[in-house]
Amino acid sequence: MDAAAFAEFDGLRRRHFPEALNHIPAHATLFHHLPGDDPAAVIETVTALARTEGPPEVAVTGVRFTGRGVAYSLDSEPLAAFRGRVAGAFREALTAQDRQGWRPHVTVQNKVSPDKARALHASLSQDFAPTRFRAPGVILWRYLGGPWERLAAIPFGGAA
Repeated sequence: MDAAAFAEFDGLRRRHFPEALNHIPAHATLFHHLPGDDPAAVIETVTALARTEGPPEVAVTGVRFTGRGVAYSLDSEPLAAFRGRVAGAFREALTAQDRQGWRPHVTVQNKVSPDKARALHASLSQDFAPTRFRAPGVILWRYLGGPWERLAAIPFGGAA
């Protein structure tokens, strides 16, 4: 996401996400697992697909209560189409979770009590106004059993 949207979402995430569990900054997950046997091949495929389009516009459409957390709902036809192309490239290797429907969001709180999540949802909903941001690219991360390793930042449109 662009710098202003990132600053807003990451600030909320740092304030409301349990610190011991907050291993990566604010993000919208496109996939939970791409085939990790050959990270260079994954980077190459995603880069080739991202190169063909400019940074998509993303609408922030609401505040979602998730039961034990809170997320902002997102909507973007161009980003959904990009995700579909990546899914097609890795069709045979996608997990069941990644083959399901995609509900884009940015989680700012998770793994807290339902009461605490309800309180934050009510607070954030009260002042919510729809907004938009640009997604300049995607970041690929590798899960290492607790910590995460940032593998690549890939811009849309082939920009550096």
